[in-house]
Amino acid sequence: MTRIDDKFAELKAAGKKAFVTYVMAGDPNYAESLEIVKGLPDAGVDIIELGLPFTDPMADGVTIQLAGQRALAAGMSLQRTLDLATEFRKGDDTTPIVLMGYYNPIYSRGVAKFLVDAKAAGIDGMIVVDLPPEEDVELCIPAQAAGMNFIRLATPTTDDKRLPKVLQNTSGFVYYVSVNGTTGAAEAEVGDVGPEVARIKSQTDLPVIVGFGINTPEKAENIARTADGCVVGSAIVAQIGAGKSVADVLSFVAGLAEGAHRG
Repeated sequence: MTRIDDKFAELKAAGKKAFVTYVMAGDPNYAESLEIVKGLPDAGVDIIELGLPFTDPMADGVTIQLAGQRALAAGMSLQRTLDLATEFRKGDDTTPIVLMGYYNPIYSRGVAKFLVDAKAAGIDGMIVVDLPPEEDVELCIPAQAAGMNFIRLATPTTDDKRLPKVLQNTSGFVYYVSVNGTTGAAEAEVGDVGPEVARIKSQTDLPVIVGFGINTPEKAENIARTADGCVVGSAIVAQIGAGKSVADVLSFVAGLAEGAHRG
């Protein structure tokens, strides 16, 4: 059992949906990013997705691309991202952290060293968007052997033939991408999401969390109602990019959390 498994068990017992947030590590700088991440649980966040800055974020739209650029310009790296998680863990040993990013920085560090360091930093799971199931031996299987969840994305184009392959080594939860395209490219539509979530849940006992295109408390509520919870990323990152204070960012997150938890 990981912190992610424990969190979903806790939420299920309470009859609540999960609210998951994404922020880019080191955006706009290390100190403010750490302050934001530390404040997320009190703002109602159940699981934190921590973006790993990378120079070629192919799955991300402009908002998160710019966040990565700001973080890299401020000196963020894989090591500094793990340092941030380590600092967070000094005050919070229960909120799950999912590292979300791309394989190149992990590969460059070396998978074995990365897994040891990530585990020590308190990372509970990973979403590595450019490693398909055919490459599970690279990172997915070693990560699970090290006691971390490997979370896979399913999309509107993941058909019934492909879905079992996507699910076969997935753990923690399934992340359903609600729209075609990159992050922040379009808004999620409840009518489209519901049948897809049901289709995925017919093939797995894992929680299904919906992300991409959720940007208001009302949208969070409606989407969470159709699934086991929702993820908000670009809308929060946009607040940081606009230069909002930490307090204002966390207030925005709290509104979204209230919506998701009504779902």
